[in-house]
Amino acid sequence: MAVTLINPNGLPEIPIYRQVSVATGSRLVHVAGQVSWDENGAPVGEGDLAAQVEQCYLNVGKALAGAGATFADVVKLTMHVVDWRPEQMPLVLDGISRAAAKLGITPAAPASLFGIVALDVPEHLVELEAVAVLD
Repeated sequence: MAVTLINPNGLPEIPIYRQVSVATGSRLVHVAGQVSWDENGAPVGEGDLAAQVEQCYLNVGKALAGAGATFADVVKLTMHVVDWRPEQMPLVLDGISRAAAKLGITPAAPASLFGIVALDVPEHLVELEAVAVLD
């Protein structure tokens, strides 16, 4: 395994991710920000943050698979949410949970969430990008 996820002593344990990833592989996979569209480019979950987060995770899973990777190879996730408010976190967690159940995974790579003004298309509420490492 090229990725080890840890929570070092002295840092809080966060239920949905680990604080640090240690990568020993030699191939980097950078997944462009994925938004909530289907394979035909049609929007999924218009106006529904949880549904869009779920679709973003599913799309990242497909992108990783295309490079021969899985979520177990991910060393960093970055989420951008339009007009972010902290009270939206339950919706984000719900979307992650639904995607994790469909993918049969437990996302745990270090992650960051940034509130932003807008994305490329007004219907998109969230974008998710990933970095993975393979042996």
